[in-house]
Amino acid sequence: MIWTMGEMIVEIMREREGSPLDKADTFRGPFPSGAPAIFIDTVARLGHGAGIISGVGRDDFGKCVKGRLEKDGVDVSLVLEDPSCSTGCAFVTYFEDGSRKFIFHIGNTPAAAAVAPESVPSADFFHVMGCSLMAKESFGREIVKTAEKFRSKGAKISFDPNIRPELLGGAAAARQIMDMTSVFMPGVSELLLMTGCDSVESAVKKCFENDVLEIIALKNGSKGCRIFTRDGYEEFGIYPVVPVDATGAGDSFDATFLVSLIEGLSIKDSAKRASAAAALNTAAFGPMEGKISPETVGEIISANPDIR
Repeated sequence: MIWTMGEMIVEIMREREGSPLDKADTFRGPFPSGAPAIFIDTVARLGHGAGIISGVGRDDFGKCVKGRLEKDGVDVSLVLEDPSCSTGCAFVTYFEDGSRKFIFHIGNTPAAAAVAPESVPSADFFHVMGCSLMAKESFGREIVKTAEKFRSKGAKISFDPNIRPELLGGAAAARQIMDMTSVFMPGVSELLLMTGCDSVESAVKKCFENDVLEIIALKNGSKGCRIFTRDGYEEFGIYPVVPVDATGAGDSFDATFLVSLIEGLSIKDSAKRASAAAALNTAAFGPMEGKISPETVGEIISANPDIR
């Protein structure tokens, strides 16, 4: 069982690259989204118990994202529905160099209004996204409280800093989460930013000064990933797909990596499956629309035996 706490939103996306958000143009959506929602939906689609603590408005956007998670098997019993506020949303555009720009409406919506439950269920992992900590200071504090409750019941904490320039804040909460993290899942720039180091090697060494930390799953986009433990590291490349939309690839990677650890796979095989799920995610338009399942993950791995 894996739980998370964070924003459930819809995403409304430009139809084509290079269309700035300050100019009139067309959008597609709404698509169910929010990094924690994408993550936990992937966990459920891979056949594992999954739950989320969050909030939506009692409106059609809320129906869009909550209904999708529920359909895919996510426990949404701790998702509040607020009739007085609208569901959170994000507008996103892409540029030819692969960069993205967002306008978020989260901090003043039910997406950042959930509080730590009085009691939490048992779980293998409680997963935290940095963007959720940054959405609203009070929400970050509630996520920290919830992480402490899950940890007291035996869950390990996994943390993806998932830093969004549009949502800067929550540094204190991030430090508190980092202190209890067993599996850390940053990108390269996030690793360097959070440690203040100028090289991956020194940053990894600094992270492992935390006695709780067991694994660093370092994601590096088209260059693949490196998985560090105290005994060394494993590297893995990427699977060839025609990329359509990169949003959510890292969230799907996180989910599949943790699911694979729970299933007892090796670090190398966990990275292989996570990379396969991330590739499948990028091959569809929409942050949660990749055709990810145990079968499709297995198929892309079998079709590319030379990927190392």
